Amino acid sequence: MSELVTGEAVTLELQPARLPSRALAVLLDLTVVLVTYVAVSVALLMATASLDEAARTAVSIATFLLVLVGGPIAVETLSHGRSLGKAACGLRVVRDDGGPIRFRHALVRGALGVVEILLTAGVVACVASLVSARGRRLGDVFAGTLVVRERVPAARVGFVPPPPPWLAGRFSGLDLSAVPEGLWLAVRQYLGRMNQLDPQVGRAMAERLAGDLAERTGAAVPTGVPPAAYLAAVVQERQVREARRTFGGGFGGGPVAGQGVARPVGPSAGSVPGPPAEPRGVGADAVVPVERPSGEGPATGFVPPA
Repeated sequence: MSELVTGEAVTLELQPARLPSRALAVLLDLTVVLVTYVAVSVALLMATASLDEAARTAVSIATFLLVLVGGPIAVETLSHGRSLGKAACGLRVVRDDGGPIRFRHALVRGALGVVEILLTAGVVACVASLVSARGRRLGDVFAGTLVVRERVPAARVGFVPPPPPWLAGRFSGLDLSAVPEGLWLAVRQYLGRMNQLDPQVGRAMAERLAGDLAERTGAAVPTGVPPAAYLAAVVQERQVREARRTFGGGFGGGPVAGQGVARPVGPSAGSVPGPPAEPRGVGADAVVPVERPSGEGPATGFVPPA
């Protein structure tokens, strides 16, 4: 597997897509776009038969720009880098730092794709992809993007540490449907390697990933919750939901493979209280308060990166 190095010098195990898989994805996308372009052109030609030559030429140019140029840009923007061909081949376009792309990235890739793919029959894109160490064409170089493989065996993803007990199960009300798979992969890669990072670099990366995740879910990071702990808790919540969908109603939010026990603590699942200060009960379910020196902030139960 090739490694992707972010701007903070953090190595992520993202596998760049190579020329054969990218060529197949582009071929599928071009087939769909060209069929749509022909259908729209025929319909407009019949509808504008009564117009003069200049008007029909203007309509043809507008159709070309909207369908062959604007269509792929819109699809990549709305799908966060996963067009129909890329979805079929298990590929996705991500930023150089592993995050999801935005409109400006799709715009640059689409504009240069007209020259690289359409006007030169893909020759320029093939040559650039063969020369690049990570298989990038010129559109990727100027847009700061990379096409990676999404279908990576689960064993290649590092161990994801569990969240602190007082956060487990606290984000059951979040809407995770808008979070792209590329962002999940980046979060899991960070959590699996955060203890190997420089503390300042790891903190900055956790804050950026937490901000991206909060933007996708529509809920801000709770005050007082460390970004790394927030990421671990949300990832565990996603795993719990996937387990429930897999095993049906019989799965009640128990332990997930590679995670701790999701045990709710506090009055409601939507709130994010601090760590318990007093022990409750005796035995296996007793909650032991976390001792800390005077003058320090509240204990989180989450061990920061070394």
